[in-house]
Amino acid sequence: MANTFLAMSIDIETRKPKIGNIMGGISGPAVKPLVVRLIFQVHQATKLPIIGSGGVMNGRDAIEMILAGATAVQVGTANFISPTAMPEAIDEIRRYMVSHNIETIAELIGKIELE
Repeated sequence: MANTFLAMSIDIETRKPKIGNIMGGISGPAVKPLVVRLIFQVHQATKLPIIGSGGVMNGRDAIEMILAGATAVQVGTANFISPTAMPEAIDEIRRYMVSHNIETIAELIGKIELE
């Protein structure tokens, strides 16, 4: 769905861009709420598969994107922080599913409760 958003920062004293290339990407946990919103909106408009990407740091983040409508989720930044991020996220998703009596991921896709 999304991942890195183009961003810019200006040094107000020098009035010059803080990034040598003028603009750069912002990613990681800061973009997750933007991505969740995009997934939700696209899921409402289409039944095409959606891959959520951007800000997934753990299993709970992945579940949030799945509830918004993602059929799959990508983990990026978390892998740079911890090489065990993926297996830990998968384990967290499994524990969530067990504790909520959920047998398949399909039972979660787009199942946000709005009321």
